[in-house]
Amino acid sequence: MPDPSRVLEELVAMSHTLGDPAWDCVILGEGNTSAKIDDETFYVKASGTQLPIIKPEEFCRVRFDGVLPLLERESATDEEIKEVLMGAVVGDTKVWPSVETVMHALLLGLRDVNFIGHTHPVAVNAVMCSQNVEEAIAGRLFPDEIVCCGPAPVYLPWTEPGPFLARAIRDRVGAYIEQYGFRPKTMLMQNHGLVALGATVNEVLSITAMCVKTFRVLLGTYTLGGPNFLTQAMVDRLWNRPDEVYRHSLLTGRRP
Repeated sequence: MPDPSRVLEELVAMSHTLGDPAWDCVILGEGNTSAKIDDETFYVKASGTQLPIIKPEEFCRVRFDGVLPLLERESATDEEIKEVLMGAVVGDTKVWPSVETVMHALLLGLRDVNFIGHTHPVAVNAVMCSQNVEEAIAGRLFPDEIVCCGPAPVYLPWTEPGPFLARAIRDRVGAYIEQYGFRPKTMLMQNHGLVALGATVNEVLSITAMCVKTFRVLLGTYTLGGPNFLTQAMVDRLWNRPDEVYRHSLLTGRRP
């Protein structure tokens, strides 16, 4: 069984890296992170805390079975949602779990997802907040994007953060798994940001870094006529080619 203190130590370190200004992924209280402790509980960033300087005590330990029922409570008020979230916290705390706690609970239940990094990178949101977002993310640009971020992301049209978003994610992720036969590594949310799903801290960081590079390249392509996407056959080939599979395991720790 994982050592909760070790999990928390890794989560704090991952959060500090994602919050590093050099990564250009968050400012102020943006973004949230989480880590699975065991089948019953997980850590999630407290609302309003800042990733670059977050402390261990600014994470909440939360019960899965305490928050997942919110997926079915479509008429819950803001106050009722807060009450459920606080009621699911293990131990005494003065901080509130992130409004995205239900999303984290849902995604940490997927196969081999132990760490999650949700950020708002400037390069990513320059595209996610654009008029032509679906066209811009319709294809893959280069091999390392596929190796680190998967053959395709899950795309979420704008949905209000909180349980509303978690319900939309549940449906989209379910459709993705049905189509591809494995879980996604990357989620892109319109007018919102990026979610990286990893078996390890290194996988979350690798996905985030490569996704940011991808969107910087994508933005650059529009100065010279737009993206020249790889064919779907080549995407499939690169995702399954033995040397790329091996390289993927070295870069991210584990393949879904």
